[in-house]
Amino acid sequence: MSSSSQALEEVESDPYSVAQTIALMALGRRAKSRGELLSLLKKRGTADEVANAVIHRLEEQGFVNDYEFARYWSESRQRTKKVSRRIIIGELRSKGISDAIIEWITSDITDDNEFANAMVFAERKARALRNLEPEVAYRRLHGALSRRGFSGAIVTRVLAELGITRS
Repeated sequence: MSSSSQALEEVESDPYSVAQTIALMALGRRAKSRGELLSLLKKRGTADEVANAVIHRLEEQGFVNDYEFARYWSESRQRTKKVSRRIIIGELRSKGISDAIIEWITSDITDDNEFANAMVFAERKARALRNLEPEVAYRRLHGALSRRGFSGAIVTRVLAELGITRS
């Protein structure tokens, strides 16, 4: 048996090393929350105690930090996708972020921030709808803003600001 295949067998027989490799490969693609890594490791057949040990070690090394992950996720989703606080909360919850961290991260998203994000999105979307009948443009823009999680009050305010009304 060659030394490289023997080394590979040793790594494969060590569940901690296998789990660590899986976690590091996943983190190489994008930052992940503790919950996402735990879910991935469980899906790959890693025992709970091994998965928790690997994730704990990665947290100690600074590779996993739910607060930083949530902060970055929230900022990125607001900046690029123009989604509401409600949508961000749901996304973070689905990624296994604790309610305390979610509240801490999203508490600074004000109604003014939401209005500004909704407005930027709506202005961009309205340009593509300008050749449609007013009723159709209103309905499509209202739906698009609602799917992004904006409240009825913000949707109404944005549509009024843009002068898009029902006929």
